[in-house]
Amino acid sequence: LTREDDRFLVLQDRYEIARRLSADLFISIHADSGPPGSDTARGATIYTLSEVASDRQAALLAGRENAADRIAGAPMSGNPSVDLILIDLTQRESMTRSAEFARVLHREAAPVFPFRPDWHRFAAFIVLKAPDIPSILFESGYVTNATDMAYLRSPEGRREIATGMRRAIE
Repeated sequence: LTREDDRFLVLQDRYEIARRLSADLFISIHADSGPPGSDTARGATIYTLSEVASDRQAALLAGRENAADRIAGAPMSGNPSVDLILIDLTQRESMTRSAEFARVLHREAAPVFPFRPDWHRFAAFIVLKAPDIPSILFESGYVTNATDMAYLRSPEGRREIATGMRRAIE
């Protein structure tokens, strides 16, 4: 866990904690909300980093990572162009593994709790940008939907979400 209370933690720091701990997987868990007055959106959604977002962010990641000694166990070259390529290749592999985990999570958890029809989406969330750790952002349901909110507040709903996650991770 990145924290055990309800304090704010800078988004980049969330995946940096996972990197410091040499995590094999990073899961950012949230509850979604729809536009005001709309309660039709319902179900869980899994987000992974998109290819476009990776390409656009590669230079920024390189700037941060160039100061590091190592990335994913490989030494940095010291050449900014080569380092940018190394980071991009590492992140592409992480993106592939993230999408694979998203499919496993859906397969293992869909029998246990409800997903949106378009359950796998792509976005450039900061918490998904660790270049060397497969990462997903999991929206457990909608707080703007009465059915989802009751499910998220219930011990049974929380237990089912935890069970689905456990099955996928195992």
